[in-house]
Amino acid sequence: MEIRDLTALELGRLIREKKISSPEATKIFLDAAKEDAAKEATQKSKINAFISIDEEGALKRAAEVQRHIDAGEMLSPVSGVPVAVKDNICIQGGLTTAASRILSNFVPPYSATVIEKLEAAGSVVIGKTNLDEFAMGGSTETSFYGVTRNPWDTERVPGGSSGGSAAAVAAGFAAYAIGSDTGGSIRQPAAFCGMTGLKPTYGSVSRYGLLAYASSLDQIGPICRDARDSAVVYSILSGGDPKDSTSIAQEAYRPCGLVHDGEHDIESGLKGKKIGIPANYLSDGISEAVRSRIRTAADELRALGAEVVEFELPLIEYAVPAYYIIACAEASSNLSRYDGIKYGYRSKNASDILETYYLSRSEGFGTEVKRRIMLGSFVLSSGYFDAYYKKALQVRGLIKGAFDAAFAQYDMLLGPVSPTPAYKIGGQISDPIAMYMADVYTVSVNLTGVPAIALPCGFTEGVRGEGGGLPVGMQLIGKPQGEHEILTAAAAYQTVTSYHKRRPGEGV
Repeated sequence: MEIRDLTALELGRLIREKKISSPEATKIFLDAAKEDAAKEATQKSKINAFISIDEEGALKRAAEVQRHIDAGEMLSPVSGVPVAVKDNICIQGGLTTAASRILSNFVPPYSATVIEKLEAAGSVVIGKTNLDEFAMGGSTETSFYGVTRNPWDTERVPGGSSGGSAAAVAAGFAAYAIGSDTGGSIRQPAAFCGMTGLKPTYGSVSRYGLLAYASSLDQIGPICRDARDSAVVYSILSGGDPKDSTSIAQEAYRPCGLVHDGEHDIESGLKGKKIGIPANYLSDGISEAVRSRIRTAADELRALGAEVVEFELPLIEYAVPAYYIIACAEASSNLSRYDGIKYGYRSKNASDILETYYLSRSEGFGTEVKRRIMLGSFVLSSGYFDAYYKKALQVRGLIKGAFDAAFAQYDMLLGPVSPTPAYKIGGQISDPIAMYMADVYTVSVNLTGVPAIALPCGFTEGVRGEGGGLPVGMQLIGKPQGEHEILTAAAAYQTVTSYHKRRPGEGV
C-alpha cells in the first residue's frame, strides 16, 4: 500500500485506526516534497510545487494532532492528514509571497479564516505551494520562484494559477491542497493534473486572509483526489465569517453520506437529474481530444440515469472580455497597496519617496501583473470607465441572467474545463490573448458566482511524452449554493469510472 496514493479520507481512516500515525504519514509526504525541492532548478524532473516547506512545524503539528486522536477526539475525518496551501493564503508567522518578489519577505501577523478552520479540523499544513504571481496566469509560469511542472509530463504546464497545489497532490507531496479560483484557477489545474477541484459558491468560503486579486471573483476551494475528499474539505472550509463582508451568513456545509460508505446511495445521485450541455462549448476552438471525452462523459452520465441535453447558452462569447476588464480593474485597485512603504519589497535604488513608489513596484512586480494593473487602470480612468468597466458590469448581469434561465430548465450544466489538455511549457506565455481565451469555459462561473467542480473524464490517446496519456477534465456547474448536488453527481460518476484513480507514471 502506497500511502501517498491514498485519498485524504482513506489516510484519515488509517490514522484513526492506528495503522499509521500522523507524524509517520506527514514524514512520508515531507520526504517526497523535500526530495523534489532539493533538485536543481534546471532539472526537467523537478516539479517545483512548493515555495516553502515547513518540516519542523508540520511534524510538531502532526504530533499535537496525534495526541488528540489518541485521546479519542474526532476533530474531522481528515485529522492528521497532510495538506498543502496556496501561497496567497496567509498563515501567521510563515512566509506568504503570492509568488511575487514584492512580497518575498512578507510574514503575516494573522492567519486566514480557512487556515484556522483547517487547524480546528486537525489538518497538518506541510508547506505553501507555487502559483502564478498574485494568481494572475493560467499556467504557473509567471511565478517569481520559477515554473511548476506537470507530474504527468514535466515538459508541460500544470495549469494555473493554483498549479502548485494541483501538482503537489498529483505528485504525492500532499494528500490534498487548498487553492483559490478567480477565473478557473482551481478547476483548470485540477483538469490538467487529473485531480478533482471545487470552486464553491461565491461567499460560501471566507476570503479573509486571501491576498486579493479580484475581490468580486476570488473564491477559496479544495483540490483533492476525488469528490468525496472535496466534500469533506469543503465542509471544513465553508460557513459564514464576520471578518469577510462578502461572506454568506450560513452554517458550514454538511457532506451527509458522501463521507462514509453506506450512509447514502451515491449511485442514485444522478437518477432523474437533467443536465444541460451548452452546444456552443463544443463548437469552434476546442480540441477533438477534449470534445470527444466530454461527449463520452455525457454518455456515462446517461448510463447513470441522468437526462443529458444540448442547448445554446447565449452571451458566452462575451464572458472572457467582460471577465478580464472586471478582473484587471479590481486588480489595479487591490494591488495599489504594494507601494514599498508599508511592507514587502522596497527598492534600494530610490533617492526619494516618488522613486520608492516607482522603483519598488517596477522591480517588485512581474510582467503579467504589470500588464493587468495597466489594463485595469486604463478601464477605470476618466473617459473610459463608461465605455469599458461599466459596460463589462452590464454584460456580467446579462450572463448571470442567461445562467439563471438555464438553471430554470436544468439541474446542472456539463462542459469542458479547458479547450485543450495541458500544453508545453512556454507554449502560450508569449501570447497573452491565447492564454486569456483558454479561460472561455471557466470565467462565467466566477462572473455569476455559482459553484462548479472539475474532475477527470479520460485521457488523451497516443504515446506518453508526445501528447498522449494526459488527463482531460470536465466540469459540472451547479446552481447557487448547489454544492451538494454537483458533489453527489461527481461522486456518482467516480463510482463507475476510474480516471481519478490513475497516477502519473501509470499506464493508461
